[in-house]
Amino acid sequence: MPEGHTLHRLAKLHQQRLAGAPVRVSSPQGRFAAEAARLDGHVLTGAEAWGKHLLHHYDSGLTVHIHLGLYGKFYESPVPMGEPVGEVRLRMYGPGRKDTPYGIDLRGPNTCEILLAPEIDTLTARLGPDPLRGDADPDRAWHRISRSQRPIGSLLMDQKVIAGVGNVYRAEVLFRHGISPRRPGKQLTHEEWQAIWTDLVALMKVGVKRGVMVVVRPEDDHGAPSYSPDRPRTYVYRRAGEPCRLCTTTVLHSVMEGRNLFWCPTCQPS
Repeated sequence: MPEGHTLHRLAKLHQQRLAGAPVRVSSPQGRFAAEAARLDGHVLTGAEAWGKHLLHHYDSGLTVHIHLGLYGKFYESPVPMGEPVGEVRLRMYGPGRKDTPYGIDLRGPNTCEILLAPEIDTLTARLGPDPLRGDADPDRAWHRISRSQRPIGSLLMDQKVIAGVGNVYRAEVLFRHGISPRRPGKQLTHEEWQAIWTDLVALMKVGVKRGVMVVVRPEDDHGAPSYSPDRPRTYVYRRAGEPCRLCTTTVLHSVMEGRNLFWCPTCQPS
């Protein structure tokens, strides 16, 4: 599932390429056809992300809420756009910036729906602070973490605690700060939490800028290749059974609340 930096990157792109002008909206698949008809021809006034949620705001007061889930993805397309490829839930195109037409197709999202302002408020109210939003308050997350017996590895993945963090950032930020994913939240110090939050802000901003998650410090970025040729190296994510980049201890794997968990037992002692 895409992590928060991906949604912020998409929001920035859509804001730059489509906002401020009328857009054509359709649903070739048909599952969003009635909603698309209400949006077609209206001005896209802005695009923003909250954690893993993307919001398109229109001058009509309507907002499209998109959650990509495991399989959703946007595809850019030249204009005029050709025949849809696959099950396209949402198609958008507009004049773009500097009269350069721009179009996108959305396939396979978990959620694609129209929301009104009160429903948006309900959605965002249930999300924790997002490290990539300027209005984020990390103390909101600390209030829940510092009172919880749940392991910090679970709390970081809970979107009600902190919005936008997924499996990669969870595994890597805990390694970078030498914290076991199994340590109860209430055993973290406030200083440790502040360091984790500051690091997440910096790492996720790099993710927005570069489009990939860069989590290994330059001085450690050598040795065994990444788990995937098109991804930068990681410290522990998807490296189970391999030696830790820092201490050579075997990286361990487990499952925590249904999600794969990776950590180094030496660098992240219980």
